[in-house]
Parts: sequence; structure tokens; C-alpha cells
Amino acid sequence: MIALAAFDMAGTTIDDRGAVYRALERAVVETGVPVAEQDLQAWMGTEKRAAITALIELGGGDPGAPADKVDAAFERFQTILHELYAAEPPVAVAGVPEAIARLRASGIRVALTTGFSRDVATAILDRLGWRVADEGAVCTVDALVCGDEVAQGRPAPYMIHRAMEATGVLDVASVLVAGDTVVDVRAGVHSGAGITVGVLTGKLGADAFSGLPCTVLGSVAEIPDHLATRRAD
Repeated sequence: MIALAAFDMAGTTIDDRGAVYRALERAVVETGVPVAEQDLQAWMGTEKRAAITALIELGGGDPGAPADKVDAAFERFQTILHELYAAEPPVAVAGVPEAIARLRASGIRVALTTGFSRDVATAILDRLGWRVADEGAVCTVDALVCGDEVAQGRPAPYMIHRAMEATGVLDVASVLVAGDTVVDVRAGVHSGAGITVGVLTGKLGADAFSGLPCTVLGSVAEIPDHLATRRAD
């Protein structure tokens, strides 16, 4: 039986209309290197400083020269993302707040995991009226784990394990992980989660998850019914 559902944020539970992609690309391009679309996609879902470092290297640049290049690019990423969100605020993926409420009502704890730093993640949740452990919120989750709070971000499993720690879940086989990128799915697989789900609310189609040991669903909104069907079987 599933005790914890760990969901990615942008593209999975939150529709930011591709703002993270655009902000990350612009911040790296401003360092003087090109960003290939396939490289950008490969690093989506990861901790953003790690993504910036990798994308600069992939573009032929040196992330260590000058020494503050990555930190400066990360600050630009945050500034650009704030501007994009101010112009077009993120919204919940359709049906997701209701799905989260259904899961929690059934006794399943829900955590959000993200490659954002906590200040960025909480600012997004504040815009939506979502809260951690606040039953009076528009949408309530039980924990938030961010990429800068663990030793290594996705595809490492540590955010999922930290979510287990935060919610008191002991058995990783009782965890469901869902995300819209390949690194989200790989993190779920690496964690040993009982169920790993790739969702199609981001930039990827079902073929992107081909060959990975995961279930593909249209959206997190489908997960309560998916679990009910599994229990019936």
C-alpha cells in the first residue's frame, strides 16, 4: 500500500508555461555559450546550480572562470524566472489540487520535490496559495524538499528519501514518485520507490519514457484512480 506520494513541481503539479526552461536557457546563454535543446531537456528537473554548471560545459564554456560564474548565472536565473512569473503567474495543473486532496484524505501523505532552491519553491507555492502542513490552504501538502537541501539532486534519490524522513515513512516500497522529466523518473527508480510514474503535462511525450521501468500517465490528476485500480486488481 502506498503511504507517500512524492511529486515534482514545475511541469508535474504546477504549470509554469515553460518559464523554467526559458529562464535557465537565458541565464546560461548570457554567460556566452549556446544551449542545445536536447541538453536543456536532459538537465531539466535537476538542481539548478548543477544544471547551469553542466550546460555551460556542454556549450563549450568554463564554469569556473571567473570563479563566480555559476553563482552569477544562478542569480540571473532567479531574476529572469521571477520576471516571467510576474508577467504570467504559474497555475496548478488541472485536477492536481483535487488529486492531492483525495490522496491525503485516503491517508497517503504528499510531498513536493523540486530542483528549485527553497526560496524559489516557496515563492511559487505562495502565489498559488499552497502550503505545507496548513489545512486551511488552497492546497495542502505534507512536505517540501528542495534540490539545495540534499547532497545531490536528481537523478540521485536523496530528495525522495528526505521526503520519507520528513513524513515519517519507513518503507521505500510504499512510496510513489511522479514527475514529467526523465531525471524525475530515474530518481524514483534509484530510490527504490514502489511505483514510479512519468506524466505528460511537461515537455515530453510518452516515447521519452520508453524503456524506463515506470508507468506513464497523462497527469498527476489520474493517480488516485490509478491507485484505486491497482488495489482492485
